[in-house]
Amino acid sequence: MIAIRDLEVAFGPRVVAHVPELELGRGEIVGVAGESGSGKSMTALAILGLARFAGARVSGSIELDGRELVGLPERELRKVRGRRIAMIMQSPRASLNPTLRVGQLFERTLRLHAVPRGELGTRMVEGMRSVRLDPALLARYPHQVSGGQAQRFAIALALALHADVLLADEPTSALDVTVQAEVVGLLRKVRKERGTAILFISHDLAVIGELADRVIVMRRGEIIESGSARDVLLAPRADYTRELVAAVPRIRARVSG
Repeated sequence: MIAIRDLEVAFGPRVVAHVPELELGRGEIVGVAGESGSGKSMTALAILGLARFAGARVSGSIELDGRELVGLPERELRKVRGRRIAMIMQSPRASLNPTLRVGQLFERTLRLHAVPRGELGTRMVEGMRSVRLDPALLARYPHQVSGGQAQRFAIALALALHADVLLADEPTSALDVTVQAEVVGLLRKVRKERGTAILFISHDLAVIGELADRVIVMRRGEIIESGSARDVLLAPRADYTRELVAAVPRIRARVSG
């Protein structure tokens, strides 16, 4: 669904993300790993056509089902964002308007993407229940929901818009392990039931290993390794990848007898 060729995201002469080639197929989950500043998030923002609002220059090719997105007029990109490609931000609660109730935010988003007024209530309730959230939370303000609930609400928005591609930027980084497991399970469910393609961005290789079919490792804006999750995580070729894998905490049981 997504085909990237020779993508560069730069601020002046400094290239912060260079992706020679990346493909994301329907129902596929691709993990993008790397430390902070490696270019992961800027790649996702470039796919959405938002990197230029941060002052970046974007060149190369990003195709969605064969349609070129780089250089597409903003009016056309707005039809793609949310409806075709949705994004879960790293801190979803911080990106929510604190003066509006969750239900108002949900309704405004659906109306922005031309969901018929008669479907709004049904879409909102179905979206909340699909991520195991009580629809009663729609009456609360963002500061009245937990971090895990805010994360699931962001996923609910994407599901309600029936997006084909989901960009998940560090969706589990600020969550405890129990809620992390819930979010990973929800993303698996979305992929299985809807065939959603997911680009899962994280510095946590343990989470990526639980979820992704393929893995891309980025460092200083460059892809240094890519392949199946099994190959990259169990037999990494690059020294940097080996360091990332070695940094994953392991529980070692000591048996006394």
